[in-house]
Amino acid sequence: MSKLYIGKIVNTHGIKGELRIKDNLTTNQRKEIFKIGSNLIIDDKNYLITSYRVHKEYDMVIFKGYNNINDVLFLKGKKVYKSKDEFNLSNEDILDSELITYKLKTTDNIDGKILDIEETGNNYKILRLLIDNNEVLVPYHKDFVTIDSNKKEVIVKLL
Repeated sequence: MSKLYIGKIVNTHGIKGELRIKDNLTTNQRKEIFKIGSNLIIDDKNYLITSYRVHKEYDMVIFKGYNNINDVLFLKGKKVYKSKDEFNLSNEDILDSELITYKLKTTDNIDGKILDIEETGNNYKILRLLIDNNEVLVPYHKDFVTIDSNKKEVIVKLL
């Protein structure tokens, strides 16, 4: 089974077994990934989502059969995954967690690495890159970033 990294459980919330998940997903991706009745994978075990909401910058979920804070404490700090088979993203829609694994090249054919993708506001993102041992910030915008999902490669235009 192929799975994608979604985020990390950073804490519990309240006493009814609700969990806080920190991720780098877009709003459209959240609706598909955290759909009630779908599963999330933690430590290779499926957990069925019975409740979902957004609170501040966190995704808040409750899993079936886990209705008390004491039932979910063991999940704190765990990484959360989703089976690729369980959701349908368009070919142009790539999860940030998957994009970080892509090869990076500049238009000058210099290799680099994607360190992180940071949200700076409403639907604005910046790629934090490592190129020639220098950290570089590039707007995640079609004028600067080209993605080849077949080659799993990102090409950035540096100024």
